[in-house]
Amino acid sequence: MRLFRQLVSWALALFLVAMFVQATIHPLPNPPAGSVKFFDPPGTSIVFQTIAERSGQTLFEPAGRVLTGMLELVAAFLLLLPYTRRIGAVIAAFVLGGAVAFHLSPLLGREIPVSLDAGSTQTDGGMLFMLAIVMLVASLLVLVVHPRARD
Repeated sequence: MRLFRQLVSWALALFLVAMFVQATIHPLPNPPAGSVKFFDPPGTSIVFQTIAERSGQTLFEPAGRVLTGMLELVAAFLLLLPYTRRIGAVIAAFVLGGAVAFHLSPLLGREIPVSLDAGSTQTDGGMLFMLAIVMLVASLLVLVVHPRARD
């Protein structure tokens, strides 16, 4: 049973790490505009610029984007190490809980625009919201599944 728990823990942790790295530094070539937290120019991140515009607070873009990206990378690093995996899962759960909360608020909404262009009415169809929920569940599962030292 311990081996099964370790395998599931590793699978969930690697999924979360891949998603966090993808969202913060985007190692794949040609990332979509407005989707990379660390390398998008200020004012071009679709999620954080939408929150900033709807709230009237410029704090969200770029400061909120960079802080969120840093927390995601710290969580990803801690999730990679078995001894710190639970701490990483807690940080990930807080970050993703905030993401879900913003998606449920009028500041962002469940469907976000795919472009910051004024005439664009296309949305992602709720895909980013669903990904945040799946990642939140995965981070909470890591807390339950990851074997303790005494198990």
